[in-house]
Amino acid sequence: DTGRLLRDHLTHGGTLLAEGAHGAMLDVSAGTFPFVTSSTCTSAGVAAGLHISPRALDGSLVVLKAYTTRVGAGPFPTELSDATGEFLRKRGNEYGTSTGRPRRTGWFDAVVARTAVELSGAAAVAITKLDVLDDLAEIPVCVGYRLDGREVSDMPPLVEDVERLEPVYETLPGWRAKTTAATRDEDLPPAAHRYVRFLEERIGAPAVFVSTGP
Repeated sequence: DTGRLLRDHLTHGGTLLAEGAHGAMLDVSAGTFPFVTSSTCTSAGVAAGLHISPRALDGSLVVLKAYTTRVGAGPFPTELSDATGEFLRKRGNEYGTSTGRPRRTGWFDAVVARTAVELSGAAAVAITKLDVLDDLAEIPVCVGYRLDGREVSDMPPLVEDVERLEPVYETLPGWRAKTTAATRDEDLPPAAHRYVRFLEERIGAPAVFVSTGP
């Protein structure tokens, strides 16, 4: 009975670190149904999944790539079905861990990222694979959508509407320099700093980790 084990552990002053592998848009309730998984992928699912009280949860960190990926079918407003998308796939080694299936790739979607932060009540984020963008001259970021000619700032609740979204981009300059070996914030090129700060502003949470490599 792992629930009993974990509750006893917490009662006696122990701590827990829980990790979830699914993106927020695959959440069975909050995601792009029916293109979802069978569980709750936000921090709300942690307590139910581990059989502990939700009051035991005192912090949440949302992990984001510096661009966007999706596995399998479903709406993907910023998807790149061109040479740039293939570049991101190969550079980021975006293939399924167990299946080897190619992941779909696209520009960073700040609306999805902000939604993930809100759903999990995250005080901070981690931004991974920054170096995948090293060679790009310009980097668009999705900051909103258009639906039937009108601007919308949130993901619509109906998947049929999500499939018709047109992304609204703000384009940032690339840094055209290697960040792979960077281990300190001050090692990043100024344009890479600006990119990270821009993402922080748009998603409403600071990046306490920035990582490179697979």
